[in-house]
Amino acid sequence: MKYDHSPRISFLIYASIFFAAIIIARLFEIQVVKGSDYIEMAERQYSRPMPDIFSRGTVYFTEKNGNLVSAATLQTNFVLAINPQDIKDSKIIFEKISPWVLFEEAEFISKSSKKNDTYEVVGKIKNEDGFEKINEMKISGVFTFREKQRFYPAGRLASHVLGIVAQSKDDGERYIGRYGIEKQYEDLLHRDSESVYVNFFAEIFSNIKKTILGNENNLSGDIALNIEPAVEGVLEKELTQIKDKWNGKSVGGIIVEPKTGKIIAMASVPDFDPNSFGKEKSVSVFRNPLVENVLEMGSIVKPLTVAAGLDAGVVSAESTYLDKGSIVLNGRTINNFDGKARGTTDIQSALGNSLNMGMINIMQKLGKERFRNYMLSYGLGKETGIDLPNEVVGLVKNLNSKYEVDYATASFGQGIAVSPIEIVTALSSLGNGGLIIKPSVVNKVKYRIGTEDSSSGENMAKRVLSEKTSEEITRMLVKVVDENLLGGTFKLKNYSVAAKTGTALLLNGSGGYYSDRFTHTFFGYFPAYNPRFLVFLYTVDPQGVEYASHSLTEPFFNIAKFLIGYYEVAPDR
Repeated sequence: MKYDHSPRISFLIYASIFFAAIIIARLFEIQVVKGSDYIEMAERQYSRPMPDIFSRGTVYFTEKNGNLVSAATLQTNFVLAINPQDIKDSKIIFEKISPWVLFEEAEFISKSSKKNDTYEVVGKIKNEDGFEKINEMKISGVFTFREKQRFYPAGRLASHVLGIVAQSKDDGERYIGRYGIEKQYEDLLHRDSESVYVNFFAEIFSNIKKTILGNENNLSGDIALNIEPAVEGVLEKELTQIKDKWNGKSVGGIIVEPKTGKIIAMASVPDFDPNSFGKEKSVSVFRNPLVENVLEMGSIVKPLTVAAGLDAGVVSAESTYLDKGSIVLNGRTINNFDGKARGTTDIQSALGNSLNMGMINIMQKLGKERFRNYMLSYGLGKETGIDLPNEVVGLVKNLNSKYEVDYATASFGQGIAVSPIEIVTALSSLGNGGLIIKPSVVNKVKYRIGTEDSSSGENMAKRVLSEKTSEEITRMLVKVVDENLLGGTFKLKNYSVAAKTGTALLLNGSGGYYSDRFTHTFFGYFPAYNPRFLVFLYTVDPQGVEYASHSLTEPFFNIAKFLIGYYEVAPDR
């Protein structure tokens, strides 16, 4: 009987095609994708032992139309090095190369004088043209090579979000992400430089398993942020103007989609240029205060207190209380911001006129335990889970105090301190239907193996208020803007805006508060009943201005009007 070999032949044919495809793919990656790395390696091996070739994933901003724009990438520099033992006349050599280099003659002569060394890096060459010109001179003892470094095309834009790449403290030859996204996603953005040097055929066959199955434990890729560069630029411009006008110690802001948790802009002033971070005098400037610092937020906490009262059914907008202007609790006297009594007052007026007595009344009707539970359910005193490093938790121990006075001050935003991202997450629940949603700066991760992973806070939603409560507190905050905020002069004709200001006394370092130094805060969302954006602003210790309504209202509405126009938001009234 004749044996049929066709199945075996078919298997061999398909196997050959399969392995040929792998080899072709690896050839493409090595010659095209990694071609510049091999060129760099070849040039450098003539001048010195080969160090690691720096490589790293790209970080992108996402424009409103979905286009990706480089936020952090790699830039090729051209470097000149020498063998001092082969340099005969350093002055003459420098005259030849001086039109093409970015270092001074003194630096070149100093490096050339180290005759016991065989290799010294002198400095950068201006451009590729200079690189070629110096190579053509074929000067004995002079070498050139290409070198990659981290580059941020937009300079200072979103510097606190992006962070920096710098030398590792443990290994000076290794560069790692320090601060921001660069640190948070170090494992993903880091590239193993050794992969550039592996023998070609060894690399092909040693990576067959990775090619087929992937490497789940060591995935690398690129990152697309939710940060929209034009919006980020407008936010930073307004923050800089606030700083210049009122000379506060720090100024910051966040713009978020309250229904998704996507942060489209986040900035703080002072900021830094990640391309030249070595010029900064203090490392404290690299910390992101919107995530890593806490503040007493003042009266922007009042809408959270009112919403808790509405949700629990202990008050309504029309409920009244007797406002005496002050109250004594546990031996301490608490006043309205102006010390004045208002008599019989409804809750809407208490919110619109920012009356502390109204908030204390709501807290007392809720009771300490129920009030505490609502405040904690907003996420105060907990990490939000934002995808940035070093997030701190709020200081809310007063919500566990045995003294009623501590609950009273917490009801209007004093005595508890939370991070800006904490308060933004809590305030978003007022406009998004009563949900706490995990905030995110990352839109998606693009893995090198070809897959993508989208990031969204929607799946992490937790209900803290009813939809009815969300709608009612929104209606009350719209009325605050239309009638109370600077006499209603900032009311938008065709758009409803829900907003509130906050003015908190600053701690004096001795257990008390300054009487004339403040933190100003402002938040608002719009269109109010179906909000596209929430904007939060703050400034610490502004000079020559007492209330946030005077320092932050105009910047808020400048940003709001830009967003409405830029995104072509439809009017709602």
